[in-house]
Amino acid sequence: MLVNAASLTDITPDGGDYETVRRVIETITNDYRDQPSLETIAARLGQSPTQLQKVFTRWAGLSPKAFLQAVTLDHAKRLLGQERLPLLETALEVGLSGPGRLHDLFVTHEAMSPGEWKARGEGLTIRYGFHPSPFGLALVMITERGLAGLAFADAGEEKPCFEDMAGRWPNARYVEDSAATAPYASRIFDPEKWSGEQPLRVVLIGTDFQVRVWESLLKIPLGRAVTYSDLAHDIGQPSASRAVGAAVGRNPISFVVPCHRALGKSGALTGYHWGLTRKRAMLGWEAAQIS
Repeated sequence: MLVNAASLTDITPDGGDYETVRRVIETITNDYRDQPSLETIAARLGQSPTQLQKVFTRWAGLSPKAFLQAVTLDHAKRLLGQERLPLLETALEVGLSGPGRLHDLFVTHEAMSPGEWKARGEGLTIRYGFHPSPFGLALVMITERGLAGLAFADAGEEKPCFEDMAGRWPNARYVEDSAATAPYASRIFDPEKWSGEQPLRVVLIGTDFQVRVWESLLKIPLGRAVTYSDLAHDIGQPSASRAVGAAVGRNPISFVVPCHRALGKSGALTGYHWGLTRKRAMLGWEAAQIS
């Protein structure tokens, strides 16, 4: 049964819900072995247990206690250990059916040509806007061909977030246009709008190697995780795990191209460009969709 996560109307424009959720996740992560109670967490955040439970459950679809189990390192290791399957076999085993699976979004993608990549965005017009999301403010960037960038920022960090993304295609023309990007944000973060009847078009702007890695990431089903080594094998370069890790870190379309589902060799939640806490939040939010 699909658990309804917070709708965009439940998320305050200044990212207030996510800030609370972020602090809860940090507390849970840092004190995992102590299994902190709801009362303990609420006291540390200066909130009432009732209000904290309400905000967190509205955001994630499950309680802080249940969320703890979904985002711990042991959970990630189980995905790779007890249920270990090769990447392609995992994708086939899960299939495209069932509510809440990212494949139901039916992302269609195309890659820009090597020449377009080398031009570093020259001739491209990229429209962008910041929108509330379950993971803080989302920077959505689009071209006439589809979604080209998705990044995240906490309140007050919009400028460095934009500069980070714009630096990837420095010769492009950037136009702030929230009206144009809003429909993308609405579709991306609302599971009820994940439909193969209206596929989300994505354009991958990177080197040939990076694009191959990002295409491999798109095969990872929601609720699953793979290692960099798995990805390296999938693209036919089993000795390139380190290079694969670098390509994963340069993925410009976070969440939709699910680099947060790529883990270290031991199953550990390795670094994430937009913050390790946000990576844990994404894995837990996705776990809520299929629970």
